[in-house]
Amino acid sequence: MLYFNQSTAYPTVFFLTGIPGLETSQAWLSIPFCCLYAIAISGNGMILFVIITESSLHEPMYYFLSMLSFTDLGLCFSTLVTVLGIFWFNVREISFDACIGQMFFIHGFTFMESSVLLVMAFDRFIAICNPLRYAMILTTSRIIAAGFVIVIRGTTALVPLLLLLKRLSFCRSHVLHHSYCFHPDVMKLSCSDTKVNSAFGLVTVISTAGLDSVLILLSYVLIIRSVLSIASKEERKKAFGTCVSHLSAVAIFYIPMISLSLVHRFAKHAPPFVHTLIANVYLLIPPVMNPIIYSVKTKQIRKANTSSSSIIFLLTGVPGLEAYHTWISIPFCFLYATALSGNSLILFVIINQPSLHEPMYYFLSMLSTADLGLSISTLATMLGIFWFNAREISFNACLSQMFFIQLFTVMESSVLLAMAFDRYVAISNPLRYASVLTDLKVVAIGAAVVRGTLIQMPLAVLLKRLSYCRSHVLRHSYCFHPDVMKLSCTDTRVNSAVGLTALISTAGVDSVFILLSYVLIIRTVLSIASPEERKKAFSTCISHIGAVAVFYIPLLSLSFVHRFAKRAPPYVHTLVANAYLLTPPVLNPIIYSVKTKQIRKAVLKVLRSSMAKS
Repeated sequence: MLYFNQSTAYPTVFFLTGIPGLETSQAWLSIPFCCLYAIAISGNGMILFVIITESSLHEPMYYFLSMLSFTDLGLCFSTLVTVLGIFWFNVREISFDACIGQMFFIHGFTFMESSVLLVMAFDRFIAICNPLRYAMILTTSRIIAAGFVIVIRGTTALVPLLLLLKRLSFCRSHVLHHSYCFHPDVMKLSCSDTKVNSAFGLVTVISTAGLDSVLILLSYVLIIRSVLSIASKEERKKAFGTCVSHLSAVAIFYIPMISLSLVHRFAKHAPPFVHTLIANVYLLIPPVMNPIIYSVKTKQIRKANTSSSSIIFLLTGVPGLEAYHTWISIPFCFLYATALSGNSLILFVIINQPSLHEPMYYFLSMLSTADLGLSISTLATMLGIFWFNAREISFNACLSQMFFIQLFTVMESSVLLAMAFDRYVAISNPLRYASVLTDLKVVAIGAAVVRGTLIQMPLAVLLKRLSYCRSHVLRHSYCFHPDVMKLSCTDTRVNSAVGLTALISTAGVDSVFILLSYVLIIRTVLSIASPEERKKAFSTCISHIGAVAVFYIPLLSLSFVHRFAKRAPPYVHTLVANAYLLTPPVLNPIIYSVKTKQIRKAVLKVLRSSMAKS
């Protein structure tokens, strides 16, 4: 297939690059990258959550910090799909238009972050040099106006730059140096004159990040002059101490950015890994480090993260059998061990067996990831109760656990829907299966699966506004949204309505679409003449139907128990709650290992290989 036609101005696709020379180890290299993305997304998400929910942080300095966290999240999500797509699925192709879109978001959020750092420097300048007029100068309306200016400035600077790329012809290699699209990298592949593009790119960088850095430097010259005029040594130290976090954020943003620009302009013949290393540092270090810096160095953020609420909840093990918790922990440990080892084995097999690098098994790997997430979300509190009788959990820790439990639940529901669609295409339209479910579309579906993050945030924010003056004893060994909500002594109708809406719009809608998929699948299967072919076609769905049943039956049971069986014996709640979280992670690997021949063969091959080595 030809990817370039001389009659067109731009290629059909570019090829992204992982880590040169380590292509065979990319699945394992994805682990540190996943950890960095998880730290960046959870850290910046936590900063945003704390600033939104804590009224004491509704001040200009923290509004600007929330803008910084927002741009950092934008930078992470701009590269997440292509980076993990390369490491997990070796999906290197990216269309020219998708590449332009990714560049728009990467460079747009970069310019926005530079602008946010400038307004934060201005905030520190006013706070130190003119503290009496601080509230008068930095009003809410001016902060909102500054936010709009930052967004408009970042986007308008980029549009002409990207439009100029469209006029270039690309007749050289289409292989990019990075795992994402970067303007200078794309521009180098052109065989036409790029002097205008280079000049305009340089002007854009100078007029945005360059100008911002000069103004930040000027702000600190004025701040230092003002600090040095303070008589007391302690006061000078205290005044400058408020700038340490911002100075660190400026350093970890500009140093990698300048390094990457210099490498692209003056180190064209440097080894490929140099470009890769600096490119990943440039986009991952600021989002990872900023939440850590502000949590460690800013007392108010640190306090809000660790003790924004003095409420302590008490978790419950198995009611009436507290004296036997140590013995009861044995079957629970066995179930957790089965879930963790089973899903890890499924992931390991799919990553390492090239024959399983197909859409059906990619979706199965997503299901195993969601199951691992569900198991790990409750492991600490569950075994903490059974082993050490550690029942106490702070309100913020409870919110975090709820967020992850509900996030992985929504993810599992979404993955089951994607797997139903996979079965529908495989049975109803097998000839177009490979063209419909391309690697790029599988990666896009994987990215869409994390929709749970957006849906869960309002639930957590709404819980923060409630007062808890009743018993703080929860009915389960983990935090569950309806369980926590029942302990409030304020009106929870809004929380109930939002919770019900979230459940219906995720698991509810998914279940309807899964049912619809199977109606269409059954209609297709019944139209097949041969009984043997009908049986063979439908048998490919057995594992998925089993996974749907072991997920939705406990979920519906727990929802009904909480809504309609409030006076049921405590052990009923405990039994159903544990079945809800442990049954899918334990049974899914068993179902797929027993009922799916390819997985069974691959698992047995791995087990025989490890036994032979030992």
